[in-house]
Amino acid sequence: MSLTLIIILIIAGLLFVLLEVLVIPGTTVVGIAGFALIVFAVWEGYHVFGSPTGHFIMAGTVFLTILAVVLAFKSNTWNKLMLKTEISGKVNEIDTEKIHEGDVGKAVSRITPAGKAVFNNEFFEVHTNGDFIDQEMEVVVTQIVDNKIFVKLKS
Repeated sequence: MSLTLIIILIIAGLLFVLLEVLVIPGTTVVGIAGFALIVFAVWEGYHVFGSPTGHFIMAGTVFLTILAVVLAFKSNTWNKLMLKTEISGKVNEIDTEKIHEGDVGKAVSRITPAGKAVFNNEFFEVHTNGDFIDQEMEVVVTQIVDNKIFVKLKS
């Protein structure tokens, strides 16, 4: 194996490892393949050229790896890949002026054990204590706890 092929294998392995670190999340085949290419290239350097040249190849690989990782983190690669939007949604906040315990409404969807109901011409997400309530049935608010409206079938 020639020195050129060993250098190409080391560079390809570094590219795979950088792809794994910067682009592909988790430990996947790409990162393992990159690491395997680097190890194989260094091993071949020792095998073909002997210890002194193998040491130079190993030192060069370690230096090149550190340099590549430092440059990758210092560059604005993360800024190009990161999601910059803000979440404008909010939790189901209940206006306690519009709904109270004891209010009677109608199930808009099947409540199994969560669904939608309308009270005082306002739509709300509601929950039951495990009961299943069909659509278009009348329900009554039993309690409001932590922005959750609990209902039961009106008897």
